[in-house]
Amino acid sequence: MSANDSLVPLHDPWEELEARILTCRRCPRLVAWRETVARVKRRAYREETYWGRPVPGFGDRQGRVLVVGLAPGAHGANRTGRMFTGDASGAFLYAALYRAGFANQPTSRHRGDGLRLRDMYITAVVRCVPPKNRPTAAEIRACVPYLAEEIQLMQPRLRVIVALGRIAFDGVRRAYAILGQSLPRWPFVHAARYALGPEGPYLIASYHPSRQNTQTGRLTSAMFDRVWQQVRALLPDPPPLPPQEDVHHEPERLD
Repeated sequence: MSANDSLVPLHDPWEELEARILTCRRCPRLVAWRETVARVKRRAYREETYWGRPVPGFGDRQGRVLVVGLAPGAHGANRTGRMFTGDASGAFLYAALYRAGFANQPTSRHRGDGLRLRDMYITAVVRCVPPKNRPTAAEIRACVPYLAEEIQLMQPRLRVIVALGRIAFDGVRRAYAILGQSLPRWPFVHAARYALGPEGPYLIASYHPSRQNTQTGRLTSAMFDRVWQQVRALLPDPPPLPPQEDVHHEPERLD
């Protein structure tokens, strides 16, 4: 063994975390639902093999921005295996991230489509699609420790957390409690900013880019853009786009 070999970590904590997420079966209701959706497919995707498993985070693990969503979409991330990919919520989100300079393209259709994130990692409070997009309190408690690990792994570079929706907002508070920091019960207000420490990081609240919110005008493109402008203002000059590869975890067929 060379002298340099001793400097190489034996285990990658990110890869270990992702492996545990991918094999998680903590919540029987969610396991049953994600696999049912993967078998009983939407007609438009009936020829596709659905992911049908927990969905890990995606993006730049060395990034300074963490985006937290609710859970995978039934025919979006539960189908494609990548957060906010293949549905209307993802289309709205990634278009905004592209405009703000955090993504190299405005679309996110499938793994391997060339999408790369700059200085940003995207995850969710719950990793499996819940029926009617409503995880139970017990399911949130079971999954939030994964979010806490991601927050810890992104230290000390982490500067901004963007919570998409009230459940994500509350999930960040739960994650920090796991890490030993009690946060105030701040009100959830779109575009509100809260300091998680004397010098950051900062938590920014945003309405979720769900189809219901965007089609009713509760969340407009201009409102969403202002969130990412806030994020950008909290960061020094952006780093160059990393040579990030989209990792493929091919699922076993469920049909």
